[in-house]
Amino acid sequence: MDECDIVTTRVLEAPRERVFRAFSDPARLAQWWGPEGFTSTFQGFNFEPGGVWTFVMHGPDGTTYPNESHFVEIVPQERIVFDHVSGHTFRATFVFTDQGDKTLLHWTMHFGDPAECAKVARFVAGANEQNLDRLAALLRRDA
Repeated sequence: MDECDIVTTRVLEAPRERVFRAFSDPARLAQWWGPEGFTSTFQGFNFEPGGVWTFVMHGPDGTTYPNESHFVEIVPQERIVFDHVSGHTFRATFVFTDQGDKTLLHWTMHFGDPAECAKVARFVAGANEQNLDRLAALLRRDA
């Protein structure tokens, strides 16, 4: 197999307009993006196809992780696709689906290199769950 996908899904207690805004508004996104204990400093956020998102993730131990992603596709309230081009390279796809007054979020990280995927798979699934825990908490606060 030439590829590897890491998939995370979550039903969030908010309509998809609010969930999508938590991704598309950099002030909101900076509040929850990253695993538990991490913070992010955004340097650029051009939310459009071809746009670039640059930020530094700050770990609880003081380690910094520079990140750069390029937006590939944005369909408001339905889909966001970006290529993460720094550090571990992957394509992230987020699909937002109505579930009544809730939203099903389907998040796929596609790695082209199976060795790289195998290296990060041990911690990425748990980190993604922590990310979504933080998103869910933001959505509850904003309700």
